[in-house]
Order: sequence, then structure tokens, then C-alpha cells
Amino acid sequence: MIHHGSSALPDFSFRRLLLVGTGALGVSSLPGWLGWLRESYPHLETRVALTRQATTFVAPAALTAIGGKPLFHDEWPTRPQPTAPHVELTEWADAVAVFPATFHFVSRLALGLADTPVMLALQCTGVPVGLAPALPPGGFESHAFRTHLAALRERPNVVVAEPEVGRSVSTGRLERTTAAALPTLLELIEKRHTELAATRSEGEQG
Repeated sequence: MIHHGSSALPDFSFRRLLLVGTGALGVSSLPGWLGWLRESYPHLETRVALTRQATTFVAPAALTAIGGKPLFHDEWPTRPQPTAPHVELTEWADAVAVFPATFHFVSRLALGLADTPVMLALQCTGVPVGLAPALPPGGFESHAFRTHLAALRERPNVVVAEPEVGRSVSTGRLERTTAAALPTLLELIEKRHTELAATRSEGEQG
């Protein structure tokens, strides 16, 4: 079981969280975090979606067992479906956490791509979306990432928990490559939700 370093549990008022794991090594910690979510927020219903690359680092069977729900594979179905998967995800979730988010995933989202069900759902939803990027060495300083980060910060419903300093598996050096902890991301999502609600309230009063 993963434990948050702080004794105070972050407020998280949402009822349905879509937890998206992408193909960074840190996604291997997702089963532990999923167990932490179930223990810490009994009211929270969580669905897990994995990109194709993420399944090389984490066992879908473990996430299904711990989460108690079928895993959503982020691929277009090959057979006819009664409902559109991206619409189902958009209608179901009232918050989204992408943990961790690879450089590639961040780039696709920032560019407005919609090539998978999850990506299309994130492009169309208005609920708070939080991303915790996990980057390769040098990624945080790259012009491409900085440009994509700036573009995402222009979206009112999107928040990004910047990578933390950690030891790179590839180089052994301390670099800003490690995804922020999930509780940190949840705090940012809750804060953005509060800000959006206040903005709507002001608009209605005006």
C-alpha cells in the first residue's frame, strides 16, 4: 500500500474519477495508488483506463482486481458497440487524473489530437482534468514541452502538476523527470474545481 507523506488527506469532493495511466515506468505504481484511493475515499468510484504502452509496465489484471471494475483499454473497438466509448467516458467522469502522463500524451492533448477514445474524451469534456507528467531526461527543459505546457495552462479545466526531482533510471542523475504524487494531483484538481465553481457563481450573479 502506498502512503501519502502528509498526514492530512487532500479534500476530494468528486464522485466519479477517471484515472488514466500512460506508458511511463511510474505507471507500475498505479495498483498501489488505486488501493490508496479506495481506502482513503470510500465514496469515490474510480475507473481505470490504460494506453497500449502502459500495459507493458503494469498488469491490467492487478488493476482490475484492486479496482473491482473492468479495465478500459484506450483503443477504438474493432467490433460494433452499442455506445461510443469516448462519449461514455465523457458522460461518466466528473474528474480526470492522468497519472503518469508521458511526454507523448501531453503533446497529443496540447495539440488537440483525438486519435483514441480517452484522448477524444479529454478534448471534449468540461470537467477538471489533471496531468502529472513523467518525462525523459531533458524533457522538462525542452522547448516542445514548455510550449505544450503553456497551451494546456490556457485551458480553464486543465491543471498540471509539474514533475519533481528524482533520479533518472536512464542516466542516474537527479533531474525533474518524476511524476508528482497522486495526492498532489488530486489537490490541484480540487482547487481548480473550486475556482471554476466560483467563476460560474460570479457570472450568474453578474
